[in-house]
Amino acid sequence: MLFLFSSSFLESISAHVDPKLPFISLSKGLELNTLRTMSKIIPRALGNRRQPFTVLSGPSFAVELMNKLPTAMVVASKDKKLASSVQQLLASPNLRISTSSDVTGVEIAGALKNVLAIAAGIVEGMNLGNNCMAALVAQGCSEIRWLATKMGAKPTTLSGLSGSGDIMLTCFVNLSRNRNVGLRLGSGEKLDQIMSSMNQVAEGVSTAGAVIALAQKYNVKMPVLTAVARIIDNELTPKKAVMELMNLPQVEEV
Repeated sequence: MLFLFSSSFLESISAHVDPKLPFISLSKGLELNTLRTMSKIIPRALGNRRQPFTVLSGPSFAVELMNKLPTAMVVASKDKKLASSVQQLLASPNLRISTSSDVTGVEIAGALKNVLAIAAGIVEGMNLGNNCMAALVAQGCSEIRWLATKMGAKPTTLSGLSGSGDIMLTCFVNLSRNRNVGLRLGSGEKLDQIMSSMNQVAEGVSTAGAVIALAQKYNVKMPVLTAVARIIDNELTPKKAVMELMNLPQVEEV
């Protein structure tokens, strides 16, 4: 829904946007009807394919940034000079900024880690243990890598700050909104009840709707992330999802 509003808002102001104005995107999700990320949405909505664009991502809970606790993030752009400019603009004694040219990898990791965090929360809510948590997150990381590389991302991006770094933060820390949604689902609450009680956005709930379409479009098997999508759509209970995943054929690790 956020991305739908982003597109319509940008279209409404397009006549007033300088065609050379650089955008820094902090959005983590997908436009559900088109499966587009912000790097595709912004130029299209503004009618300018060459609109300067960067995406900023990594392990960065806002409350910790506000408290000046140290972390590191990555800024990605196809324009290396622009990425370097944003790096210099944002870097501080408490914030390291790396640069990357892999916009696709940074955006897809940022979107799908929220869906994986819901899965991690479900495991926690069902009290399935630490072994299960580690195995599930490892499988989810592989699924994100399989999809992202099919879409043109670099494998190294998925093991970097915007990949593994942000995934670990979102999956394992109580401040994560998406993890908390999963925890409550795993504890037996209904999604409608959970969403109506929240005053913040859990992006993974809407992004989950795009996972099945992406898996089909790129012919990638994503059993963990598609299971989350089916739970969100009320097609599957968390308990049945676990049974299905554990009964999948034994395979060679890739």
